[in-house]
Amino acid sequence: MQNPRLATRYAKSLLDLSVERNSLENTLRDMQAINKVCHESREFELMLRSPIVSSDKKMSVIFLVLERFAIGDITRAFINLLVTKGRELNLPEIAEAFVAQYNTLKNIRTVRLTTAVPMNDAIKNSIVTKIAGLMPGDTVNLNTQVDESLIGGFVVEVEDKLFDASVKKSLNDFKAKLVDYSYVSKM
Repeated sequence: MQNPRLATRYAKSLLDLSVERNSLENTLRDMQAINKVCHESREFELMLRSPIVSSDKKMSVIFLVLERFAIGDITRAFINLLVTKGRELNLPEIAEAFVAQYNTLKNIRTVRLTTAVPMNDAIKNSIVTKIAGLMPGDTVNLNTQVDESLIGGFVVEVEDKLFDASVKKSLNDFKAKLVDYSYVSKM
């Protein structure tokens, strides 16, 4: 992240304006679209950061790329402001900060679940129910991913908390204990 304070300020301003204009959900959809484009297209992000491309050209490219998402007037005006102020290179960070602030506003917690093999929907729903029980009043947004190196078990991440119940971690812990106890036998 290049400038998290700047991204947070711009995202907060956009969030407040969206709430004021009763367009929060539309602006969220727009920011998610921008986030998606930035993650999927390295060329788009490089264009935003390029000092060679003029601001007029950047603005026309941004709107051309985002045309398929039918972005709203608030987002259009916001992007126009960013480009005018020379802050378009911060657009990906601002989009991420906006989504994070929206989630905080709506009490949505993102939970990342990593397993060694893909899970079926019944297991996912069971895990979401258990995690939601630990966070009353919050909505749980579950992101799953597969990491075969875990061997078995799972890893759950909620914000800055990590619960690692993987076989890989158990084996590493066991290995560390064996190494520690090898010195005891030599005494």
